[in-house]
Amino acid sequence: MRIIVAILATCLALAGCAMAPTSGPNDVDQLAQAIQKLGPRVDPAEARRAAEISYSYSSQLKRDWNVTDPAIIHNAKIHNGFRERGLCNDWAQAMTTRLRQENFQTLDLHWVTSPPTAFRIIHHSALISAKGDPMSEGIILDPWRNSGVLFWDQVREDTKYNWRPRLEVREELITGVNPY
Repeated sequence: MRIIVAILATCLALAGCAMAPTSGPNDVDQLAQAIQKLGPRVDPAEARRAAEISYSYSSQLKRDWNVTDPAIIHNAKIHNGFRERGLCNDWAQAMTTRLRQENFQTLDLHWVTSPPTAFRIIHHSALISAKGDPMSEGIILDPWRNSGVLFWDQVREDTKYNWRPRLEVREELITGVNPY
């Protein structure tokens, strides 16, 4: 099994799949500002708290789940029994659950999914929006993508994935509407 993981790691490194983080631990202020700009009714204190939790909890989960490799390598380790958690759905569930514990009054949390395509597997993430706004107006919070270093962006700017409500994608996959 270790040989399979080593071969996969080499192939991915050669193919350039190991991505450099696009945001870092000092971006809490920027994320808080972006969350606050989601709407005029967003409480600045809630925006700040959501940003702090998003960064700190991503780091905590990275340590707890022993994430030391690019995300796709970590996935292979899970599938081969070397790690227990850290798939994208684990991150999405953990992040949405943790942020919902805050009982934000001016923010909504969503679990979103990008359906599989011919070139991509299914992907899950957390998303935050102003209370009552559609997810299309929110910010994606994706710690899986950079192996525990939080990636965030306006969902409409994250063109790498086709984010949609999780249950909608699930229903399509169950009924066979999505060909992948």
